[in-house]
Amino acid sequence: MVLGKIRWSRDDLAEQARRDGDAATLVEFFESHDRQVLKYVGGSFSCVVLDPTAVRVFAAVDRIGQVPLYYATSASGLVFGSDAGSVAEHPAIDRKLSLQAIYNYMYFHMVPSPGSIYEGIAKLAGANWLDFRNGHIEIGTYWMPKFIETKSANLRELGARMLEIIEQSVDEAARNRKVGAFLSGGLDSSTVSGMLAKQSIGSADTYSIGFAVEGYDEIAYARIAASHFRTRQHEYYVTPDDVVEVIPRIAAACDEPFGNSSAIPAYCCARLAAADGIGCLLAGDGGDELFAGNARYAKQKLFELYSQTPNPIRSTFEPMLFRFPSIGPIAKIQSYVRQAKIALPDRLETYNFLHRLEPIEMFEDDVLSVIDRNEPLRLQRDRYAAPDNASALNRMMYLDWQQTLADNDLRKVGIACRLAGVQVAYPLLDDTLIDFSCSIPSALKLPRQRLRHFYKEAMLGFLPNAIIEKSKHGFGLPFGIWMHTHKPLQSLAYDSLEMLKSRHLFRNAFIDQTIALHRSEHASYYGELIWLLMMLELWLMSHNLHR
Repeated sequence: MVLGKIRWSRDDLAEQARRDGDAATLVEFFESHDRQVLKYVGGSFSCVVLDPTAVRVFAAVDRIGQVPLYYATSASGLVFGSDAGSVAEHPAIDRKLSLQAIYNYMYFHMVPSPGSIYEGIAKLAGANWLDFRNGHIEIGTYWMPKFIETKSANLRELGARMLEIIEQSVDEAARNRKVGAFLSGGLDSSTVSGMLAKQSIGSADTYSIGFAVEGYDEIAYARIAASHFRTRQHEYYVTPDDVVEVIPRIAAACDEPFGNSSAIPAYCCARLAAADGIGCLLAGDGGDELFAGNARYAKQKLFELYSQTPNPIRSTFEPMLFRFPSIGPIAKIQSYVRQAKIALPDRLETYNFLHRLEPIEMFEDDVLSVIDRNEPLRLQRDRYAAPDNASALNRMMYLDWQQTLADNDLRKVGIACRLAGVQVAYPLLDDTLIDFSCSIPSALKLPRQRLRHFYKEAMLGFLPNAIIEKSKHGFGLPFGIWMHTHKPLQSLAYDSLEMLKSRHLFRNAFIDQTIALHRSEHASYYGELIWLLMMLELWLMSHNLHR
């Protein structure tokens, strides 16, 4: 069984797959080469090979985990499926909510692999294989990036090569189907849209979302890109009424609780494309994680400078610093030093809700008694440490490939497109481009504090300068702000939180305090917390799940 599409790295296997299909090719080669077959597969896929005579199941997913695979063991064997719900529905599996997964959801705003929202059901992480024989499971990794830090890199030649790879990837993704492209006006969606327009001048369809809220509306940049590449631009302004209508549908469409509010505008965008008869949307996800575009990468680089300060200087400076009262610039310096002393990747989570708030004040005692509060950090540490000979920057990006992309961003776009009835492809997650990104030195990806330096330099002359130099934004949703004034949205959120109380997962006082703080203090900050709790309740309700 193959879901998605395998790209074979051997010409003879590629030819056989064109003739016989991916599944037949996989099975025949597996019979003679066993798991060595994974040396020759790429693309976006999950695959399963059954061998009844050996009582064996072999499975694998692509490098990033674009096509999910869930599994669970039972007394009679292995149950697997493309989503958690399908595995949970099997009569041999106990459909029981995992309290650890609830905690992890509040930490990450999604349920990260290798766990799932159900006890006993696991999710295969990117580039992992599974071998089930006679009741025993073995899990392994078949691919790990090899980052290269050369000082002799030629920016011009490398830039030209990157453009060539992206153009080929877009061409392959768009071949033989009616496609359009998400266009937020950022670097990646503009690149993909531009490459699509290059192949079909004047007839490429691009889709953008706007918000009538200051600080959230980026549609002006999308229009710059659309005009520059002469695309047929389609736009929709999301309203609070849209959000009220779509929220329950998104919650029901997810096979696990999902807390990324950008799923709402992504769905509105995909729905607009589906109405035009678009069969597949090209998304720009992956560029930030391959070429150092996330603001946290630059921020952590500043903190790493302090860790390079000689210990004698730090041991003299710190006691003096913390004798001063925490006010004004002194308070900022003290905060910087405190954060700099936390090692990566833990420092990435300094502002996480579950580090800013005490779990004992959030969760009921019986929930806290069965969860491991250190599991989220342990998971991140293991992934951060996995690549050999990698810089701090490359380790952060690899962590994001396995977590931010696989379990968050790709799930968001996938859910939105599936609900709208269109397919989605990610040209910037092409295996060739991933390998190429590993050859770009860290000093070229992020010199000083300039995010995406290499990528931006390579795009000069292709992308409009206004887009190259704009700050990163995306399809963010002004949920917390709209809740202040839009009564139906406010009712949906607050009513959901009231219903969540009856599940005895969270302390009632915590839920009440969250509502009060949203009303009286930072609407966006506490709006995000309300969103997480609301989506959890709506997911539990739509899937008829109880503790």
